[in-house]
Amino acid sequence: MEGRARRTGRRPGTSTTREEIVSAAALAFSTGGYEATSMRQVAADAGVDPALVRRFFGGKEQLFSAVVTSVFQPEQAVAMLLDGPRGKLGERLAGYVLGLLGAVDRPGPVLGLMRSAATSEHAAALIREFLANDMLGKLTQKLGVDHPELRAALAASQLVGLAIARYAVRVDALIASEPGELIDWVAPTLQRYLTGRAP
Repeated sequence: MEGRARRTGRRPGTSTTREEIVSAAALAFSTGGYEATSMRQVAADAGVDPALVRRFFGGKEQLFSAVVTSVFQPEQAVAMLLDGPRGKLGERLAGYVLGLLGAVDRPGPVLGLMRSAATSEHAAALIREFLANDMLGKLTQKLGVDHPELRAALAASQLVGLAIARYAVRVDALIASEPGELIDWVAPTLQRYLTGRAP
Protein backbone atom coordinates (compact mmCIF):
# COMPACT_ATOMS: atom_id res chain seq x y z
CA MET A 1 0.00 0.00 0.00
CA GLU A 2 1.31 3.41 -0.98
CA GLY A 3 2.09 5.94 1.73
CA ARG A 4 -0.82 8.15 2.66
CA ALA A 5 -0.99 11.66 1.24
CA ARG A 6 -0.08 14.33 3.79
CA ARG A 7 -2.93 16.41 5.17
CA THR A 8 -2.60 20.07 4.38
CA GLY A 9 -5.71 21.27 6.19
CA ARG A 10 -7.65 21.53 2.94
CA ARG A 11 -10.63 19.25 2.58
CA PRO A 12 -10.80 16.80 -0.35
CA GLY A 13 -13.26 17.38 -3.21
CA THR A 14 -14.70 20.66 -4.43
CA SER A 15 -13.32 23.36 -2.18
CA THR A 16 -15.85 25.58 -0.48
CA THR A 17 -13.54 25.90 2.50
CA ARG A 18 -12.95 29.63 2.01
CA GLU A 19 -16.69 30.30 1.94
CA GLU A 20 -17.21 28.12 5.02
CA ILE A 21 -14.55 30.09 6.90
CA VAL A 22 -16.15 33.41 5.88
CA SER A 23 -19.55 32.07 6.97
CA ALA A 24 -18.21 30.95 10.36
CA ALA A 25 -16.45 34.31 10.77
CA ALA A 26 -19.63 36.26 9.91
CA LEU A 27 -21.49 34.41 12.66
CA ALA A 28 -18.65 34.88 15.16
CA PHE A 29 -18.28 38.62 14.48
CA SER A 30 -22.08 39.08 14.58
CA THR A 31 -22.62 37.29 17.88
CA GLY A 32 -19.40 37.95 19.78
CA GLY A 33 -18.17 41.21 18.26
CA TYR A 34 -14.82 42.02 16.68
CA GLU A 35 -12.59 42.02 19.75
CA ALA A 36 -13.93 38.74 21.17
CA THR A 37 -13.59 36.82 17.89
CA SER A 38 -10.36 34.90 17.41
CA MET A 39 -8.90 33.21 14.34
CA ARG A 40 -8.68 29.97 16.35
CA GLN A 41 -12.39 30.15 17.21
CA VAL A 42 -13.35 30.79 13.56
CA ALA A 43 -11.18 27.84 12.46
CA ALA A 44 -12.86 25.56 15.02
CA ASP A 45 -16.34 26.71 13.94
CA ALA A 46 -15.45 26.08 10.28
CA GLY A 47 -13.86 22.71 11.11
CA VAL A 48 -10.44 23.59 9.70
CA ASP A 49 -6.90 24.06 10.97
CA PRO A 50 -6.13 27.64 12.15
CA ALA A 51 -3.12 27.65 9.80
CA LEU A 52 -5.53 27.35 6.86
CA VAL A 53 -7.47 30.40 8.02
CA ARG A 54 -4.19 32.34 8.24
CA ARG A 55 -3.15 31.08 4.79
CA PHE A 56 -6.41 32.28 3.21
CA PHE A 57 -6.78 35.60 5.04
CA GLY A 58 -3.58 36.56 6.83
CA GLY A 59 -5.04 38.06 9.99
CA LYS A 60 -8.30 39.02 11.70
CA GLU A 61 -8.46 42.40 9.96
CA GLN A 62 -8.36 40.79 6.50
CA LEU A 63 -10.88 38.15 7.63
CA PHE A 64 -13.29 40.85 8.85
CA SER A 65 -12.87 42.71 5.53
CA ALA A 66 -13.65 39.47 3.65
CA VAL A 67 -16.83 39.06 5.71
CA VAL A 68 -17.91 42.66 5.02
CA THR A 69 -17.28 42.18 1.29
CA SER A 70 -19.14 38.86 1.31
CA VAL A 71 -22.18 40.40 3.00
CA PHE A 72 -22.39 43.61 0.95
CA GLN A 73 -21.12 42.21 -2.40
CA PRO A 74 -20.07 45.70 -3.54
CA GLU A 75 -19.52 45.01 -7.26
CA GLN A 76 -22.97 43.48 -7.73
CA ALA A 77 -24.53 46.12 -5.46
CA VAL A 78 -23.04 49.06 -7.38
CA ALA A 79 -24.11 47.54 -10.71
CA MET A 80 -27.65 46.98 -9.41
CA LEU A 81 -27.89 50.47 -7.92
CA LEU A 82 -26.79 52.10 -11.18
CA ASP A 83 -29.24 49.99 -13.20
CA GLY A 84 -32.33 52.18 -13.32
CA PRO A 85 -33.47 55.80 -13.34
CA ARG A 86 -30.97 58.11 -11.65
CA GLY A 87 -33.83 59.86 -9.83
CA LYS A 88 -34.74 56.59 -8.05
CA LEU A 89 -31.20 55.82 -6.82
CA GLY A 90 -31.95 56.78 -3.20
CA GLU A 91 -34.94 54.45 -3.21
CA ARG A 92 -32.91 51.54 -4.59
CA LEU A 93 -30.10 52.13 -2.06
CA ALA A 94 -32.48 52.31 0.92
CA GLY A 95 -34.27 49.17 -0.24
CA TYR A 96 -31.01 47.30 -0.77
CA VAL A 97 -29.67 48.08 2.71
CA LEU A 98 -32.98 47.39 4.48
CA GLY A 99 -33.12 44.10 2.59
CA LEU A 100 -29.65 43.19 3.87
CA LEU A 101 -30.63 44.17 7.41
CA GLY A 102 -33.64 41.84 7.33
CA ALA A 103 -36.68 41.81 9.59
CA VAL A 104 -36.46 43.46 13.01
CA ASP A 105 -37.12 40.13 14.74
CA ARG A 106 -34.71 38.21 12.47
CA PRO A 107 -31.94 40.61 11.41
CA GLY A 108 -29.36 39.60 8.82
CA PRO A 109 -25.57 39.59 9.26
CA VAL A 110 -25.17 43.30 8.41
CA LEU A 111 -26.49 44.25 11.84
CA GLY A 112 -23.90 42.05 13.52
CA LEU A 113 -21.15 43.77 11.56
CA MET A 114 -22.48 47.17 12.58
CA ARG A 115 -22.61 46.04 16.21
CA SER A 116 -18.97 45.01 15.86
CA ALA A 117 -18.24 48.49 14.54
CA ALA A 118 -20.10 50.07 17.47
CA THR A 119 -17.93 48.22 20.01
CA SER A 120 -14.56 48.26 18.23
CA GLU A 121 -12.85 51.29 16.74
CA HIS A 122 -10.81 48.95 14.55
CA ALA A 123 -13.93 47.28 13.12
CA ALA A 124 -15.57 50.71 12.70
CA ALA A 125 -12.55 51.94 10.73
CA LEU A 126 -12.68 48.87 8.47
CA ILE A 127 -16.40 49.35 7.76
CA ARG A 128 -15.93 53.09 7.17
CA GLU A 129 -13.12 52.39 4.73
CA PHE A 130 -15.21 49.73 2.99
CA LEU A 131 -18.24 52.00 2.60
CA ALA A 132 -16.15 54.98 1.56
CA ASN A 133 -13.99 53.13 -0.97
CA ASP A 134 -15.52 49.84 -2.05
CA MET A 135 -19.22 50.56 -2.08
CA LEU A 136 -20.71 54.03 -1.82
CA GLY A 137 -17.40 55.59 -2.87
CA LYS A 138 -17.40 53.57 -6.10
CA LEU A 139 -21.05 54.46 -6.60
CA THR A 140 -20.45 58.23 -6.34
CA GLN A 141 -17.34 57.96 -8.54
CA LYS A 142 -19.38 56.24 -11.25
CA LEU A 143 -22.12 58.85 -10.93
CA GLY A 144 -19.54 61.50 -11.82
CA VAL A 145 -20.81 63.92 -9.16
CA ASP A 146 -18.91 66.64 -7.33
CA HIS A 147 -17.65 65.92 -3.78
CA PRO A 148 -17.89 62.12 -4.29
CA GLU A 149 -16.17 61.23 -0.98
CA LEU A 150 -18.39 63.54 1.09
CA ARG A 151 -21.54 62.35 -0.66
CA ALA A 152 -20.60 58.71 0.01
CA ALA A 153 -19.85 59.49 3.67
CA LEU A 154 -23.17 61.31 4.17
CA ALA A 155 -25.14 58.47 2.58
CA ALA A 156 -23.27 55.95 4.76
CA SER A 157 -24.01 57.99 7.91
CA GLN A 158 -27.73 57.99 7.10
CA LEU A 159 -27.83 54.22 6.52
CA VAL A 160 -25.68 53.26 9.52
CA GLY A 161 -27.71 55.59 11.76
CA LEU A 162 -30.99 54.06 10.57
CA ALA A 163 -29.64 50.53 11.06
CA ILE A 164 -28.46 51.16 14.62
CA ALA A 165 -31.59 53.12 15.63
CA ARG A 166 -34.00 50.51 14.23
CA TYR A 167 -32.23 47.23 14.98
CA ALA A 168 -29.83 47.84 17.88
CA VAL A 169 -31.40 50.71 19.88
CA ARG A 170 -34.89 49.58 18.69
CA VAL A 171 -36.59 52.99 18.53
CA ASP A 172 -40.34 52.23 18.74
CA ALA A 173 -41.48 54.29 15.74
CA LEU A 174 -38.79 52.74 13.52
CA ILE A 175 -39.63 49.19 14.65
CA ALA A 176 -43.34 49.82 14.00
CA SER A 177 -42.71 51.13 10.47
CA GLU A 178 -42.77 48.80 7.48
CA PRO A 179 -39.65 48.76 5.28
CA GLY A 180 -41.56 50.37 2.39
CA GLU A 181 -42.59 53.27 4.62
CA LEU A 182 -39.01 53.76 5.83
CA ILE A 183 -37.75 53.70 2.25
CA ASP A 184 -40.25 56.46 1.36
CA TRP A 185 -38.92 58.62 4.21
CA VAL A 186 -35.20 57.93 3.80
CA ALA A 187 -34.87 57.75 0.01
CA PRO A 188 -35.21 61.51 -0.69
CA THR A 189 -32.40 62.27 1.78
CA LEU A 190 -30.14 59.62 0.22
CA GLN A 191 -31.04 60.94 -3.24
CA ARG A 192 -30.07 64.49 -2.23
CA TYR A 193 -26.77 63.26 -0.77
CA LEU A 194 -25.93 61.26 -3.89
CA THR A 195 -27.13 63.43 -6.77
CA GLY A 196 -28.50 66.72 -5.39
CA ARG A 197 -26.88 70.11 -5.82
CA ALA A 198 -24.09 70.83 -3.39
CA PRO A 199 -24.89 73.65 -0.93
